[in-house]
Amino acid sequence: MRLPLCILALAFSAWAADIDTPQPVDVADQAAAPAPAPQTPAPTDAAKPADATPPAPPPKYDGWVFSGLADGYVTANFNHPYGASNQLQNFDINYGQPEMSLVKFTIDKSDKMFGIHIDTGFGETMRTIHAGDAAAIDHQALRYFEQMYLIAKPNHTHGTEIDFGQFVTSAGAEVIEANSNFNYSRSLLFALAIPYYHFGFRTSTPITKVWSAGIQVVNAWNTVWGNNDLKNIGITSVVTLPKYTWSVNYYEGPNHLGTSSGKRNLLDSTLLLTPNSMFNFYVNADYGRDNHIAGGGYDDWYGLAGALHVQLTKKFAISPRAEFFNDATGFATGQKQVLKEGTITGEYKYNDHLIARAEFRHDASDHKYFNRSSNGQPLVDSMNTVTLGIMAILGPLK
Repeated sequence: MRLPLCILALAFSAWAADIDTPQPVDVADQAAAPAPAPQTPAPTDAAKPADATPPAPPPKYDGWVFSGLADGYVTANFNHPYGASNQLQNFDINYGQPEMSLVKFTIDKSDKMFGIHIDTGFGETMRTIHAGDAAAIDHQALRYFEQMYLIAKPNHTHGTEIDFGQFVTSAGAEVIEANSNFNYSRSLLFALAIPYYHFGFRTSTPITKVWSAGIQVVNAWNTVWGNNDLKNIGITSVVTLPKYTWSVNYYEGPNHLGTSSGKRNLLDSTLLLTPNSMFNFYVNADYGRDNHIAGGGYDDWYGLAGALHVQLTKKFAISPRAEFFNDATGFATGQKQVLKEGTITGEYKYNDHLIARAEFRHDASDHKYFNRSSNGQPLVDSMNTVTLGIMAILGPLK
């Protein structure tokens, strides 16, 4: 089995970068080691104090920051479904052969008042997030951009930032990049309850030392342009304390193509607990409602997810996740059903640039929803998958 060349290239870079990295000294070994010989103090320059700090070197790339990510996987699906597709899963869609989920390059430039951020790449991830965007279908170059926005930080606004362009949603406990999540696969709430990205304006302002809030004026979900231009409103709130972070997001606006009737509402909340370096835990809740264009009816969906990250050693961690999702009218999945999902992920982190994850996932429904090609059962009520994912991270280079 052959891994994708992009991962091998970045993985080699990560390995090479780690060769000369000094390893931490074990406390017991350090206590047993002989004390170092006293060093002769260096002559002090009379022209400056002995404790003066030398000036920091200028930025290597004049303030530009570059980074990259390569993410590939292979999955086994015990249902062997028609079409070789893992239903309900995001970005680890195909099974039975190695696949490239995402190759991404990031460019950042943020000065005191202005900046720019660009995430561009290719792979299943980019195809999935743009699958329903008419602008990306008509202008295929847009399929290769996850984010692209301008940054403004006006003077005398107490740290306010204003962004304009395409940016990922503020909703949800997980993000598009697998290496930034507890698990390799994404939760049902990420895949079915919330958008991937928005296009428009967003702001963020520190209200107090621990609370920041913002307003977003954006297009319909997952739309760069051409669908209810800047008629959706988002309100964000983040409270950050030493042991936890609590974020609340609310989006409201029309999301039906070609009309401003029928508004969609989403309320999202995530509580992240970080009691110590060994344990991290989050709880994520979502409620969505999409009003019909005519007739007064609506579709709604809601769910709850929780995940725990346990750092067993410096290099190895495990992360269990459990959730349920009620697609009350079949809006998200095409079938009125209640879904449950449980995942256990083992992670081996060679260094900050190379991560491998092995994962077992069980999805279940109260209806026969999942495809199966064997035993004369075209539909069954559950699905089991095993996935191996490898992520190589390059940078940031500053």
